[in-house]
Amino acid sequence: MLITISGLPGSGTTTVSKLLSKAHNVEFVSVGDLFRKIAKEKNLSVLEFNKLAEKDNSIDFEIDEYQKKVIKTMNTGILEGRLSGHFANKMSKDVSTIRIWIKAPIEIRAKRIAKRKSISYDDALSETIEREKSECARYKTIYEMDINNLSIYDIIIDSNRWKSHDIMNILKKSIDCFNKRIH
Repeated sequence: MLITISGLPGSGTTTVSKLLSKAHNVEFVSVGDLFRKIAKEKNLSVLEFNKLAEKDNSIDFEIDEYQKKVIKTMNTGILEGRLSGHFANKMSKDVSTIRIWIKAPIEIRAKRIAKRKSISYDDALSETIEREKSECARYKTIYEMDINNLSIYDIIIDSNRWKSHDIMNILKKSIDCFNKRIH
């Protein structure tokens, strides 16, 4: 089964994906890691790389083609990325794909990002707001996709209400139930 885990920056998608990958003993692929790796190779911050992507669609196309390839080839595993659920929804009519969205209030996400990046809360908040506006506009322009449309997700969970291990356990139980239903 392919599991996609999506959410906005700081919502906890990577943490939960890693825990779930370990619990299910399946491969984990992070689109965000790829984005950060390319930004670093270009000696740019994520925000600077986002700004560059606003002017150069080839950046999104490269990353998204990689993501689409993973969706086509990964029979079992976890794909974590902002658009993974949307691409899986469009590409995979297979009933063995489950799409998960992890959410949290922007104030909580900014606190997490500030801690992770060792920057001030105000800087994290303004960067996050700017990054989300940029990504939302790009996805709308490039793919006619509304990132805020959560109707395509099978499970939506608030990471502000649960600890990472609790979310992993909730998702593990949900995935087990889902597996029983499709088999």
